[in-house]
Amino acid sequence: MSFMLLKHIHTSCAAISFVLFFLRGIWSFNGSPIMRQHWVKIVPHIVDTLLLASALGLVITIQQYPFIDAWLTAKFFGLVMYILLGSIALKHGRNKAIRISAWLAALAVFAYIVLVAVKHNPLPFIH
Repeated sequence: MSFMLLKHIHTSCAAISFVLFFLRGIWSFNGSPIMRQHWVKIVPHIVDTLLLASALGLVITIQQYPFIDAWLTAKFFGLVMYILLGSIALKHGRNKAIRISAWLAALAVFAYIVLVAVKHNPLPFIH
């Protein structure tokens, strides 16, 4: 598969994943019945699986790897933090304040991951 196709799949899945996470947070905090719909429980997992698969394809294609290349290591640890915060925000937070705080932090971590990806720099706020 070509680099450009993998990159397009990856960035599209990242955008869809972000939108779904954002919406699920809003729906969850408002007690929306949409959260109980079957597609809301399945589609994010499909998108995230495609996102991860395309990431692995890109890693192989560009021959840069986490724990070797600093920017990919930063993305990896950012992803782990995003998943943990997302889990607290949507499922495991003890109360609404904790869940909202975790959701906002996860959104910030997502922004960091995107900046690292664009700049190929683990410290994207520093020139």
